[in-house]
Amino acid sequence: MARLSVPASFARPLFVVTILAGSFLLFLVQPMVARMALPRLGGAPAVWNSAMLVYQALLLGGYAYAHALGRVTPRLQAAIHLAVLLVAALWLPIGLMSTQLPANAQPAIWVPWLLGASIGPLFFAISAQAPLLQRWFSVSSKGQDPYALYAASNFGSFAGLIAYPIFVEPGLALHGQSRLWTFGYILVGLLVAVCAMTLPRMKMQIVEGPVAESPAPSRKRVAHWIALAFVPSGLMLATSTYITTDVVAMPLLWVLPLGLYLLSFTVAFATRRGPADMLTRLAPIVILLIGGVLVGGLQGKPWLNAALALVLLFLASVALHTAMYRLRPEADRLTGFYLAMSVGGVLGGVFAALIAPLVFDWTYEYPLLVLAAGVLAPQSFLIPEIGMLWDRTAQYRRIITTAVALLMWILILVVMNSPGAGSDDSGPIQGVVFVVMVAVGVFTVGARGAFVCALAGALIVFGGYRSILLSFEPGARTRSYFGVYTIRGNQEVRQLQHGTTVHGTQLLGSVERERKPTAYYVTGSGVGQAMQAVPALFGDHARIGVVGLGAGTLACYAQPGQSWRFYEIDPAVVHIARDTGQFTFLKNCLPNPKIEVGDARLNLATEASGSLDLLTLDAFSSDAVPMHLMTREAFETYGRVLSHDGVLLFHISNKFLDLEPVVSAAARAGGWSAAKLLYFPGPNVEQPRAVSFWVALSHDPATIDALKARDATWQPLNSYPEFTPWTDDYSTIVPLVKLFRKP
Repeated sequence: MARLSVPASFARPLFVVTILAGSFLLFLVQPMVARMALPRLGGAPAVWNSAMLVYQALLLGGYAYAHALGRVTPRLQAAIHLAVLLVAALWLPIGLMSTQLPANAQPAIWVPWLLGASIGPLFFAISAQAPLLQRWFSVSSKGQDPYALYAASNFGSFAGLIAYPIFVEPGLALHGQSRLWTFGYILVGLLVAVCAMTLPRMKMQIVEGPVAESPAPSRKRVAHWIALAFVPSGLMLATSTYITTDVVAMPLLWVLPLGLYLLSFTVAFATRRGPADMLTRLAPIVILLIGGVLVGGLQGKPWLNAALALVLLFLASVALHTAMYRLRPEADRLTGFYLAMSVGGVLGGVFAALIAPLVFDWTYEYPLLVLAAGVLAPQSFLIPEIGMLWDRTAQYRRIITTAVALLMWILILVVMNSPGAGSDDSGPIQGVVFVVMVAVGVFTVGARGAFVCALAGALIVFGGYRSILLSFEPGARTRSYFGVYTIRGNQEVRQLQHGTTVHGTQLLGSVERERKPTAYYVTGSGVGQAMQAVPALFGDHARIGVVGLGAGTLACYAQPGQSWRFYEIDPAVVHIARDTGQFTFLKNCLPNPKIEVGDARLNLATEASGSLDLLTLDAFSSDAVPMHLMTREAFETYGRVLSHDGVLLFHISNKFLDLEPVVSAAARAGGWSAAKLLYFPGPNVEQPRAVSFWVALSHDPATIDALKARDATWQPLNSYPEFTPWTDDYSTIVPLVKLFRKP
């Protein structure tokens, strides 16, 4: 391999561009492959947990491979890696294999096999780029600091994540995205070859042990690196769960936590240290105040909660990654440093995504990770005079720390015994306590022991104690991989809450009240009117399917002789609605119903043609309809399962997205007749009231006309000729966000 003589002024930009391009591709592929896999694999948590582990394993494998190459000289490293890139290119163009999974396929086995066989070699080859090229740059530039290139690597990753939902997904169908990625891979391969040509000539050989001259890091130092990587990784996933559950479960939002997490590396590893040092200095007080508030949440303000959670994640990640940067080894130990960082990231992901949902009945991992961030974040006194107060004997500092701990305990007792302590709003007491917390935070930042006491107190005072008390109430809270379900209520009403969204409300006091449909499902709503019209439309033996069980409210529209089936993805919801006795809709109205557990689209695909007369789509993940249930292919499945005059009911109530264009475009493309009913409850409707938006569709226009004839509140569906129908190959939510739509 000939050496390319590159001026020093061009060598750095060459390596920066190559690392940027590789990282851009690496993090562009994750949401792209997720879109490819969703229609085939469904939205079950086991699928996405398995996918996450595949990505983490491949990334860790790439870093381990880069570290192992440290045993050979740089020119041989380049030859080996170029060969790996060429072999991986056999998997181009990127995409999922056409193999059809068995109907009884176990996600834990088949998902890793499918993703690994489809994209594994490409992902592995690209994932090794950042550490390898940084090492090559250090050799090629004769010892220049390579760590700033890691900032470029993570900026490229950040750009890939943000570019996907904003530019790539709206502008290209999946086959176009695949071609774009393939072109990018070829370009990266050529850039890597040019970088390899800048390496100095030396004999290609394998040496005994890594090529390194600086002292090896101690086990304690490696463990510290792993801990500093563990906490931001876990906090990023915990923040993602919070946002996608309580705001909207769509790619446009779940990329933000990961994007900010990656951007924090760019700030922390930058050559200019001003921004990183400033944000690191502010991080402890932000962790104390925002972390405490978010544990309880700001009721009725989900967007503000999300914004605060993202600010906390970014500042905590910058602080911990800055601490890692300050502990970085010499360049010859670089790949081992990144390998430890990758191990910490994997462990944080496994803890937040896999272990926490099994061990905890609430998102306790979030306050625990916030507390760990406060323990590990670098600290310095915000005000020099306060630092002088702490700069005394060790016994004096212990006394002050003990006093802070006692103050926190007093504040906890005051809040727990204040009026309304069991509710989400403790009144003016919270405001006073917040002011005290600010003062204590300013006083303790820089004194780690006292600060940790103050942070633990804040996490308990601002909502943590309510969650702990709720854990002692049998059946009050259930957790699954889909989130936390909470049962709330009083002697008159009981509600099933998922995140901040209510998914079922039952009146209490008598069997008659318990059988009464409520909230989105009252008799005047779209689904209520359609259910009451079923005997007239389809006779006494109608076949009804419901996607999304919730508390089981719709079961109370069942009539003798009808055949009902529910499709529910989360076994925890089935347990709550059917087995616990907390909700009695099924018990009182439809004992022993048929319930298909799993992804509804996959289950409906196995049903016989024309086997349903009415199919209701009420599948929510907090306040969002899963995208793969709204594509043209999904509508084709619904049309096949329904009888020739069958009715498809879509519930599209949504606080953040206007979903009418999606349904309207699908109806236009599939030849459906449609009508909508936007229901506003009147003052005579019993609390709790709920506005609901339902759309009825049928391939038989007479059926829709019959619904309209029963009630004039059914209106024609608006037409959106400019909106491209969603397909399994193309969908985007950008034009649907109400914040961006014109009135």
